[in-house]
Amino acid sequence: MTSHPRHPASTGASGSSWLCRDDFDRERMLDMEGRIRPLRRQSFAILAVALLAMTPWTGWGPPLFLIPTGIFFGLADRFMPRIAKPEYLMFAAWIGTSLMLAGAVALAGGPRVASISWLSLPVIALGSRFSMRGVVAGVAICISLVLAVAFGVDAQAVLDNPVVVLVPLGLVVIIGMLSVPLLRSDIQHRSDAVIDQLTGMLNRKALSTRSEELAQQALISGDPVGMIVCDLDHFKQINDTYGHPVGDDVLKEVAYLLRKHLRAFDLAYRLGGEEFLMLLPGSGLEHSVDLAERLRLAVSAELLAGNVPVTMSFGVSASGRGEPFEYQDVFSEADAALYRAKRGGRNQVCMVGSAGIPTLA
Repeated sequence: MTSHPRHPASTGASGSSWLCRDDFDRERMLDMEGRIRPLRRQSFAILAVALLAMTPWTGWGPPLFLIPTGIFFGLADRFMPRIAKPEYLMFAAWIGTSLMLAGAVALAGGPRVASISWLSLPVIALGSRFSMRGVVAGVAICISLVLAVAFGVDAQAVLDNPVVVLVPLGLVVIIGMLSVPLLRSDIQHRSDAVIDQLTGMLNRKALSTRSEELAQQALISGDPVGMIVCDLDHFKQINDTYGHPVGDDVLKEVAYLLRKHLRAFDLAYRLGGEEFLMLLPGSGLEHSVDLAERLRLAVSAELLAGNVPVTMSFGVSASGRGEPFEYQDVFSEADAALYRAKRGGRNQVCMVGSAGIPTLA
């Protein structure tokens, strides 16, 4: 079978969305969400104190809107590891939070109170989580909410004094504009730091960040996390026989094949040289072994870089359902299984058995 030209960084249609163009965007969102989560809770606490302080004038209605907001993000944190495109769930939680904040401001008095400017607050988080499309969509939503609250609560107050709506609208636009250069700078620096330049895959630095995030998510969801460690067989011989440029092309095409067969929320990393690793949120040992076998067959069925036959060996492990995901423990088990596959003749999948001893899959 003859290989065809491919883009090494392509993730396939299933890996892209209008909020995340590729695995890198999704990895960035998940990483930033982990960083924002503690600050988000503190911000909710500050907002709750402010709304409670206003109750003598506004009543108890506005503070009650914070309860659904906490529920939205709690559900998002729980279910993000289980769905193919977690960015949609996070954006839905963001929209829900914006709507709840708009409801609280409307009950507090809408354009008659200074708190209408709070409707610009959700824009701050857009650039840190989403791509440019998400920022533009979020700014448009916040502008719509400002206008809806202002005119819906007291249109006459807005007509009498347009400043009450122009100020929050200006804040929404300004914050959105300021987030753009920060977004671009963050993407550029992250790309330079966490993307393997040869294959377009994520590297060890990205793996360190993501493994910590998965450990936190596993504690919340109780779902298992699968891991596949794989290595090209006799790669030195490929370099010696065909030359290093062909060896580089083989690595690029192998990276493409691996990513092509993963789900949108699975993540693939190049550990270095000819060794790769896949993290599979929500996948137990059986599913991870099945996927590794499909990957092995996909690679061995191709002639890569034009005419180079290639095989790979795979080691598989996974955390248990309801158990903590300890990255180093799972990696050690998968790595030991990989070495067993190498010693057993290569071009095969080995897994860690229930007794913790690698067994041939």
